[in-house]
Amino acid sequence: MNWRDVQSKQHKVAKILTNALKNGRLVHAYLFIGDRGTGKKEVAYQFARSYFCPHSDGIEPCGQCSECKRILSGNHPDLMVLKPDGRTIKKEQVANLIKEFTYRGVESDKKFFIIEQADLLTPQAANSLLKFIEEPQSQTVAVLLAENRYQLLETIISRCQLIQFTPLSQSDVESHLTNQGISKNIARLASALTQDVQEAKALCEEEWFANAIASVIHFMEDIYIRSNHAIITLYEEFSLQFNDTVKLQTGLDLIIIWMRDLLNLHLDKLDEIVYIDQMEKLKQQLLNVSIDSVVLGLSLVLEAKRRLDFNSHPLGVMEQLALRLQEGAGSYV
Repeated sequence: MNWRDVQSKQHKVAKILTNALKNGRLVHAYLFIGDRGTGKKEVAYQFARSYFCPHSDGIEPCGQCSECKRILSGNHPDLMVLKPDGRTIKKEQVANLIKEFTYRGVESDKKFFIIEQADLLTPQAANSLLKFIEEPQSQTVAVLLAENRYQLLETIISRCQLIQFTPLSQSDVESHLTNQGISKNIARLASALTQDVQEAKALCEEEWFANAIASVIHFMEDIYIRSNHAIITLYEEFSLQFNDTVKLQTGLDLIIIWMRDLLNLHLDKLDEIVYIDQMEKLKQQLLNVSIDSVVLGLSLVLEAKRRLDFNSHPLGVMEQLALRLQEGAGSYV
């Protein structure tokens, strides 16, 4: 990543930070707020490289010196990163961080620390951190990363410069994936499931994901074209592919995307179709289903997603969904 990459995805973020670097007007604490996948962590490390790199042009780090390389590898002695220990960041972790910062920098007077998921600080840890950032040491920069600002103490927020990261669009994520050699068909589906680039990329690289897509397509054909086969497909293929609750939730999301494609096809919104390589099958199913039946189907799938969160028998949820989808498909043709 370089600042040009940041500017292309988070223009305001890049402008604020590069101007501060260029003019030598860094504040002692920044709070990066934004959804998962918006690039907060990557920008924090890019910021650290610019801060430490002795060969930067004032903004862009060289990427080749030992400072840059050690930051990338996580081995820089004057860069500290704090992460949740389990579900929270504890007071003892903050205490250890503060202790480390009482020592002089190993290679200069500069220090930089990043707190990932700062919204998971316990109240005690947050209060300890507050005392630390209220009295910053010279040449120390703190970057806090968080998704939910309302879980942070207002006093911490008031001591930081707040920098808001905007969510990536579905097209941004899709472009990022296709630029890495991932096929447009798979990239479009993954970006419809998540706006987290890394999560989307991981999905695309899993063999399971391709198989899951094929199972959903087969299942939807059985629902709308060969309805008497749907339960058989559910037992013999679908349930084997989606064999835990997390995978099953993804399967239901893929079904929702299919149904939305049917709606978009009904409404002639062809540019919004996600299953772009399955247009013939979508058109074939369109002959058998009305808008009302698709809307009903969507509500049934959303209800099944809610039930999965509280049900210890996911296959039972799917059985009921399949039967109700069959009934709904037949009721509104």
